[in-house]
Amino acid sequence: MDWRKYDKLLTTLKNKYVLTIILFIVWMSFFDRNNLVSRYKYRQELNKLVEKKGYYNSEIKKNKEDMEALESDRDDLEKFAREKYLMKKDDEDIFIIIREEQKEAPE
Repeated sequence: MDWRKYDKLLTTLKNKYVLTIILFIVWMSFFDRNNLVSRYKYRQELNKLVEKKGYYNSEIKKNKEDMEALESDRDDLEKFAREKYLMKKDDEDIFIIIREEQKEAPE
């Protein structure tokens, strides 16, 4: 074995500046409040929130378009109220028919 390489490495590690830099990197990577593990978790959470933001922005846009359509046409408003909220006029009766799926006979 070549002990000179190990001696040179050991003297380099004994240098106070190199030792300080190594300790700083280890501290920042594992023990600090903003360590690598927490930064990874924060990045994942941020990506999820960005996806949710996109979904909610598209829903807001769709709802605004629906509101504009309902405010512009009275017939659409009445149709929407009847279908969505089961509203009716005073002299009408509403019958709701719920169809059950046919069950297959066991073999």
